[in-house]
Amino acid sequence: MFKLKNNDVILFQGDSITDGNRGRNEDLNHIHGHGYQYIIASEMYADNFDVDFEVINRGITGNRIANLYGRWKEDCLNLKPTVLSVLVGVNDIFGKFECGNGSDPERYKKIYRLMLDEALEVNPSLLLVIMEPFFGTAKDNAEWDKFAKENIADYAAAAKAIAEEYNAVFVPLQDVFDEFAKNTDILKLLWDGVHPTTGGHQLIARRWKECVEPRLNAR
Repeated sequence: MFKLKNNDVILFQGDSITDGNRGRNEDLNHIHGHGYQYIIASEMYADNFDVDFEVINRGITGNRIANLYGRWKEDCLNLKPTVLSVLVGVNDIFGKFECGNGSDPERYKKIYRLMLDEALEVNPSLLLVIMEPFFGTAKDNAEWDKFAKENIADYAAAAKAIAEEYNAVFVPLQDVFDEFAKNTDILKLLWDGVHPTTGGHQLIARRWKECVEPRLNAR
């Protein structure tokens, strides 16, 4: 059970996996999108009806880490989160594969540090959550499949290193999908190798809760 505080702001940031086709207006029926962040938000609200808090989704489809930093003032700092969860990295790999405009793992870490440093300047007690970028199997592109599999571990390691450096909660995800793929067609969980199905989002939400709930509730 999530235990939130009055004035908590839980902010989810990232790319299309977090975006989840979220609404861009005040329609509360669609504002959180339809993914892991919606599942988590649903439980948070159901557990804390007597608490004045807000869950915000600012994921944007196609974003690389440089895109996140470019909108960091508007979509993070100005929102004054008390809990910040970030999932980003696959588009940096895809950008390198497609047109060379992604960030390599070292630049990825450099920009990540800039984002987190600025967020902590606004709120030194901010609870940081770093989610591991992951990959399954490309459905129709063998070349992209090979490239992604050769690179994903480097970005996962970079995300974990950042989490350790900033005492953030690290949410490992690659192992979740690898384990289920032993007995299940991975495309049932990540329909194109990257984007989760409904079941895939549920697995992410379960792992997020498992990792984050103890730190969140202990504040």
